[in-house]
Amino acid sequence: MSWGKAFIELNKLDHDRNSFDCGEDELNTFIKTQAAKHMQAGISRTMVLPSAQPLLNKKHAICAFYSVAPSSISREALPANLAKKLPKYPVPVFLLAQLAVHKEFHGSGLGKVSLVRALKYLWDVNHHMRAYAIVVDCLTDSAQSFYSKYGFEVLCEHNGRTRMFMPMKTVAQLFENN
Repeated sequence: MSWGKAFIELNKLDHDRNSFDCGEDELNTFIKTQAAKHMQAGISRTMVLPSAQPLLNKKHAICAFYSVAPSSISREALPANLAKKLPKYPVPVFLLAQLAVHKEFHGSGLGKVSLVRALKYLWDVNHHMRAYAIVVDCLTDSAQSFYSKYGFEVLCEHNGRTRMFMPMKTVAQLFENN
């Protein structure tokens, strides 16, 4: 299996959600049973990287996906040097709610590609609806290491997970003038 050229919005009719397996049950369950429902409810958007060629069922396999949603954090959750510059009410952020790569592509660099595409997508959204940062809740220690490698910083513990963040000013450095 090889991956296609671009991330596109999840479509139940075109994408074979049931064949996706990243090795993490929670992420597999999300793409198979929750992503489309969340999109229909208007609470998140899931983008998938389909396979280049369709499967026998005429659907395209999902090679990788990410899901994003609007969110907010309390100012107090941020490091003091950043918090003092912000208002006292909840700070708008984008939540990178899910990001996963099919296990067939583990070690291929597709995780990095997926993260960059998610950051670019949110950078583009930020032109229309501002957010202070992008946050991610790490499912595992390896996920925390992955996000750390690309510049995310630990923010706090949230629902038993390590929450990390990247300010939009940092994201701007990646994509401005490109």
